[in-house]
Amino acid sequence: QVQLVESGGGLVHPGGLLKLSCAASGIIFSISAMNWYRQAPGKQRELVATIPPGVNTAYAASAKGRFTISRDSAKNTVYLQINSLKPEDTAVYYCNARMGGDDYWGQGTLVTVSS
Repeated sequence: QVQLVESGGGLVHPGGLLKLSCAASGIIFSISAMNWYRQAPGKQRELVATIPPGVNTAYAASAKGRFTISRDSAKNTVYLQINSLKPEDTAVYYCNARMGGDDYWGQGTLVTVSS
């Protein structure tokens, strides 16, 4: 059974740093594309970062330069590090896995950036 469990969200001041984690089970991690999405209040869910099998990465324009996605095959875990957090980064962040044409989702972790 597929499980994606996010952690690392919370309340942080502007300019701070967070590193989100997504622990995956029930998927073949090595052939799964891993992605981070976010959904801010009143807005559509958007893709912020993706890392296919291998080391290639891509970022949304709003995330490029401050967001870093990485994966640890030994731990079946994908990470999203966010530097210089801004209030507009406030959102629920979702881990997503794509394997064999199917999509799997975590339940999300809330990031709140506020002074």
